[in-house]
Amino acid sequence: MSKFLLALISVMLYISIPVQAADPELIFKKSTVWKLLSPDHKLATYAIDDPLVDGVACHFTVPEKGGISGLFGVAEEVSDVSLACRQIGPISFKGKFEQGDEMFTKSRSLFFKKTRIVRGCDAKRNVLVYLIYSDKLIEGSPKNSTSTVPIMPWGKNSAEKCSDWLKG
Repeated sequence: MSKFLLALISVMLYISIPVQAADPELIFKKSTVWKLLSPDHKLATYAIDDPLVDGVACHFTVPEKGGISGLFGVAEEVSDVSLACRQIGPISFKGKFEQGDEMFTKSRSLFFKKTRIVRGCDAKRNVLVYLIYSDKLIEGSPKNSTSTVPIMPWGKNSAEKCSDWLKG
């Protein structure tokens, strides 16, 4: 196989792989149910930066089960989630994206449940829209939360248009 062909395949694979955020940063946990001999049930709040959009950070809170099943990492986590995203600096895009592209995914049970954060663009209002939800392989989950980030000028920088960065 020629070096050119190998390089072309590598570039195509790189372009087709969606940009995923790194692991979120734990901000704090708050106990909600006390357990005598095992970990408490908690609410955990995390921060995450959008890997494709500089200047946007999201904070989300998820429940974490304690007890014996939580101790061993086999608890079926509930699907309740909340999300808040804000502009924290000048917004700049690192690449194009599609409506509903995944920004972050994390497993919430041993096999079947994941929490996902996806991104979209309200082109008419020039607003980034973030949705956090939990999905379950068998039956899904209606629990979700939405947060919006109006793209505003920051300092001397003018505001970009999210519609300029949508694919298609």
